[in-house]
Amino acid sequence: MSVKVLILEDNPVARSFLCRVVRESFSDAIAITEAGDLETARRHIGPVTAGREPVDPFKLILVDLELPDGNGMELLAELVKYPATKIVTTLYSDDDHLFPALQCGADGYLLKEDRFEVLVEELQKIVRGQPPLSPAIARRLLTHFRQGGESSAPMTPNTGFQSSRPVPMGRGAPLDHERLTPRESEVLTYLSKGFTIKEIANLMGIKWFTVNDHIKSIYKKLNVSSRAEAAVLASKQGLV
Repeated sequence: MSVKVLILEDNPVARSFLCRVVRESFSDAIAITEAGDLETARRHIGPVTAGREPVDPFKLILVDLELPDGNGMELLAELVKYPATKIVTTLYSDDDHLFPALQCGADGYLLKEDRFEVLVEELQKIVRGQPPLSPAIARRLLTHFRQGGESSAPMTPNTGFQSSRPVPMGRGAPLDHERLTPRESEVLTYLSKGFTIKEIANLMGIKWFTVNDHIKSIYKKLNVSSRAEAAVLASKQGLV
């Protein structure tokens, strides 16, 4: 099965460049769909209905911000519940673009001006359960928080790359661990032992994006938002 990727970029040259970056980043078979504007992207994605899982969804979506018929943040906001890793690919590194994009649900932020090999390296972080961030963006975020900047952007990196992050569990919060499937329990065991998404995929004989889907489900059922929280809770509850 191919990994479905959507690239939303209005510049044909930049779009071709991003296609090459994606193909170089993953060993899986890749099926890339290209869109030059929001209308085309929405048509490819199809209707997004609350409470209904999309059929054969995209697993990775690259979103440009400045588009002929609007701003990429509009699409990010619409796809908060959509089960894909959503990465902003843009030329803008300023706070006015960075933080709103993260608040809208972006799982990573890459600058198209970065070198080819840098973008490939950053995209490959998805398989390791890390957020893809251009070096300049990572430095900007560190500077912002060191200076005591306030932002409600969801900045906690998590192995599942969830866009709709659950609230971290507090004392007495209801658990749903009894509904973990055998596969999810197996993934949770490997997560607790420190294995990466790619390593878990190899051990279980499945694709990395399937592991990603299991992790998202685990986080939702355990009401946690990170690998560390899941591991601690699993140990305390005797789940692993």
